[in-house]
Amino acid sequence: MSKAVPFRLSNPAGLYDPAPNGYSHLAVVDAGSRMLLVAGQGGENAAGELADGFEAQVRQALANLRLALAAGGADLAHVAKLTVLIVDHSEARLRAFGAELCAAWGALPAPACTLIPVPRLALDGMLFEIEATAFLPA
Repeated sequence: MSKAVPFRLSNPAGLYDPAPNGYSHLAVVDAGSRMLLVAGQGGENAAGELADGFEAQVRQALANLRLALAAGGADLAHVAKLTVLIVDHSEARLRAFGAELCAAWGALPAPACTLIPVPRLALDGMLFEIEATAFLPA
């Protein structure tokens, strides 16, 4: 899959360094790009079974995100923006999620990201959900 992306990710001077948490502050998208919107992906497998525990759900949700992106002709390099929902958010969960994002994106520039703590998600036992906005060349 092509790594060419029609956007730039950056961290403007004067803002703290978000790299340890696996994201960037700013995504500037080129005009005429093709946008791909990925619905919230949770920690369930293809049979609808939730992984056990927060970190396992994050890993499964990221795997699901990769599958959804691939179906649209994209990969993680094309993701400009993430929105993340975490049940019972804590610093420990932030560190665990940040580590998984850093591992998933590796040397790629990290996307812009918003994390929203929530009291619950759609399914009983669901602890994590991630949605993505990706951009491909037109």
